[in-house]
Amino acid sequence: MSHYRHHVFFCCNQREGDAACCNNHLATEVRDYAKKRVKALGLSGEGKVRVNTAGCLDRCELGPVLVVYPEGVWYTYVDHSDIDEIIDEHLLHGRPVERLRV
Repeated sequence: MSHYRHHVFFCCNQREGDAACCNNHLATEVRDYAKKRVKALGLSGEGKVRVNTAGCLDRCELGPVLVVYPEGVWYTYVDHSDIDEIIDEHLLHGRPVERLRV
């Protein structure tokens, strides 16, 4: 059994030059938002949800991206409302958000 019900990894990689990367889309700021919202909803902690930073997840061309385990569902997002939808639907109710899947 996993230590967490859901483990969410945000790619926060920053590449040099003009190379595509998730941090060009404010991934670190969006990850911070997700962490705060998960905590505010009482979803964080052992047996619940953990939000983490990941280095390059090698899908930068689809970025920004995050992945939710144990399901292995990959998402892209544009803004906080997309993150809210992922939290509300997937993390709270177990329903992947098809429109944001990559």
